[in-house]
Amino acid sequence: MSVAENFRAIKTELDSLAGNDKILLVAVTKNHGVEIMREAIDAGATDIGENRVQEAAEKFQSLDRQVTRHLIGHLQTNKVKAAVKLFDVIQSVDSEHLAAALDKAAANIGKVQDVLIQVNAARESQKSGVLLEDLDSLIKFVDAAKNLRLRGLMMIAPNFPDVEECRPFFRQMRELFDELKAARENFDFLSMGMTHDYKIAVEEGANVVRVGTAIFGARS
Repeated sequence: MSVAENFRAIKTELDSLAGNDKILLVAVTKNHGVEIMREAIDAGATDIGENRVQEAAEKFQSLDRQVTRHLIGHLQTNKVKAAVKLFDVIQSVDSEHLAAALDKAAANIGKVQDVLIQVNAARESQKSGVLLEDLDSLIKFVDAAKNLRLRGLMMIAPNFPDVEECRPFFRQMRELFDELKAARENFDFLSMGMTHDYKIAVEEGANVVRVGTAIFGARS
């Protein structure tokens, strides 16, 4: 199937899984060129996800389409200035050090930057994300930053051979999200689920999924 057909099929599936709830499909275009990005946008993609700042900068320069731009990959502080200029949403805030750098960079260009906090719920040493016991402290830090607006949480689930093993982590994140949302404004996004596990993520309460391979095929 074409990129457009893949995108529409996943959108239809998400609508079916979610019932009356709205699921935001972020089309992840890492390692795919601008032409393929345009195909997805022309098929209805409103949100594009990129993992690397430099790659995104090169592609966005010639994209010539209006789309909400998400940074979903780990962000180093030396790329913060560029990231704040490029992205509408930064989903991968995982430390006070990074949050402080983002706040300063956003202030320098007169922007309030929408961010999600990435949580390492499974405590995987090879993955970024704040540990659960440090989450409250990071939330307070981001709340105090004048040029950051906390919009929700993000998680990358473990890549288990049996995807069902991800379910408890998704459920834990949904419970945490609901608890935080009850006391906050503009706290709207629970970003969980990728190509291999997005169906389970949605069943457990994700309202943002980040899908690349199922839309665009294997990355080059």
